[in-house]
Amino acid sequence: MNPVVEARDLRQVYRIRRGMFQPPAHLQAVGGVSFAIAPGRTLAVVGESGCGKSTLARMVALIEQPTAGSLVLDGVDAVRPPAGERRRLRQAVQLVFQNPYASLNPRKKIGAVLEAPLAINTDLPAAQRAERAREMLAQVGLRPEHANRYPHMFSGGQRQRIAIARALMLQPKLLVADEPVSALDVSIQAQVLNLLAELPATYQLAYLFISHDLAVVRHIAHDVLVMYLGLVMEQGPRERIFAQPLHPYTQALLASTPGVGSRQRRIVLQGELPSPLAPPAGCVFSTRCPYAVERCRAERPAARRIDERLVACHFADDFLRSGFPEARGSDNAHPSAA
Repeated sequence: MNPVVEARDLRQVYRIRRGMFQPPAHLQAVGGVSFAIAPGRTLAVVGESGCGKSTLARMVALIEQPTAGSLVLDGVDAVRPPAGERRRLRQAVQLVFQNPYASLNPRKKIGAVLEAPLAINTDLPAAQRAERAREMLAQVGLRPEHANRYPHMFSGGQRQRIAIARALMLQPKLLVADEPVSALDVSIQAQVLNLLAELPATYQLAYLFISHDLAVVRHIAHDVLVMYLGLVMEQGPRERIFAQPLHPYTQALLASTPGVGSRQRRIVLQGELPSPLAPPAGCVFSTRCPYAVERCRAERPAARRIDERLVACHFADDFLRSGFPEARGSDNAHPSAA
């Protein structure tokens, strides 16, 4: 089955002004990310704040033009689309925002909010647009009469259902969900996640799911991409990564999530995320990794395939064979160090 979206070496570099007499700096927000998502599959992108998750989401959602790399959406080059294809591509990918309270126009009734994409992009008459809106409300678990209410009359979970319904009005191929449940109460998150999990079977959707909550990722994702400072640390099937993470950063993320990482050795990350304006020369995680040795600080590891996944760590083979030793903050911490 052909993928809905395929990204190859996507990069985003921003020019940062530093003053009148200084040359601009270059901030690499995304430094070469590749993936493919087939219909009915969900790729979750995880990492700390500032790792480049949302920048990646904006590029895939066609909000930002990548600095380099290729992006193929529904079989068409989305970076340099052929004439007449740009509008169709923008209909093929839709975005669900993080905050359901800010993503809906408070002055418009829900029916008008749902009908707007159809009014802009199709020639359907008003009666058919209204009927489609009512059908979509039922699809996301709301009643048809809700179309005549305003956003402030709904709870946060209901508003996010409405936002999902709006994203589905044009029957997209790809849904980019940027932290779609992080602003909701825990009791409501499961309802919205169950809704998101049911939709691919009906609409043959592919999901790019951005999250920092690994408990949520474990519930909904098929594949996981772990980012740090704009680079991929580990990427592969959810079952492999959750059962045995091979990158120290992935292990630290899992160990810090209650319930998910209960069997993982506890790693306490020291220090802050390095500045993306001055990333470390070697492995970008070396300044916080408890297993870093001199090679890590001097040589940046390339992502290589190990145990059915990609891992950007010099010692991933050792971690696969021996597991993670007790971190002592010295060169003897690695299982391969003598």
